[in-house]
Amino acid sequence: MNKEFFSYFLVIVALFVGAIYYNSTLQSPIVSSLNYIKTSYHNITTLIDNNIQKHTFQADRIEALNYQLQKFENNHLVMQQLASEIHDLYSENKSDFTTNPEVVLVRTISYEKFGNFNRLWLDVPEYNSSKIYGLVYKELVAGIVIPYNDKPLALLSRDIKSAYSVHVGSFNAPGIAHGNNQENIVVNFIPAWFDIKVGDEVSTSGLDNIFIKGLKVGKILSITSSQGYQNAIVELYYKAEEPNYFHMIRSIK
Repeated sequence: MNKEFFSYFLVIVALFVGAIYYNSTLQSPIVSSLNYIKTSYHNITTLIDNNIQKHTFQADRIEALNYQLQKFENNHLVMQQLASEIHDLYSENKSDFTTNPEVVLVRTISYEKFGNFNRLWLDVPEYNSSKIYGLVYKELVAGIVIPYNDKPLALLSRDIKSAYSVHVGSFNAPGIAHGNNQENIVVNFIPAWFDIKVGDEVSTSGLDNIFIKGLKVGKILSITSSQGYQNAIVELYYKAEEPNYFHMIRSIK
């Protein structure tokens, strides 16, 4: 009797898990609850870790932060000078162009599914699910952020549904970068008349309204031709295996 009951119980559990896995309507409230619990856990552990570091490593931390602050202040002054010169240039030419990129620090909550390391749930303040956003790690392209059930889901560059516009080589040949769930990514639709070669760098073009122009993606490993276009296999620069924080580009202008 106990074995029969246990068998029925396993069947019911399997059906329930299968229904959740394949039914987005059932997934949504469960994912929301789990992500809330995970976010709360991350907030508590971060607070505890910060307090420990504050009392244990306070002196060393203050010294390191002061050094970083000096670098940031110097960079800020350089950026102010460049911004002033650009403003004067625009004014002199009576240009109405404006630029005001917005970038926000976001935190990872968990992987979307066990075993898939290319998709991550993110904790994004004031998230607007009507857009696709660029995801950056230390000035390197990490992937894109898409809405999934109105929640921010990061698709890292290796993911098959991650795609964005790029420039290739010194002549800025246009192309579309996308993942294929492999170690390296692919750049397609590079016009055949552009001279590209192995070792050329790939960077964002800024023409897709997702990324700022010039962010580094990777370098070319091999090139093939097909139907009037060139295709390149690209080794990514971003290779972090345990991502915790990213910068998300809310707007590029």
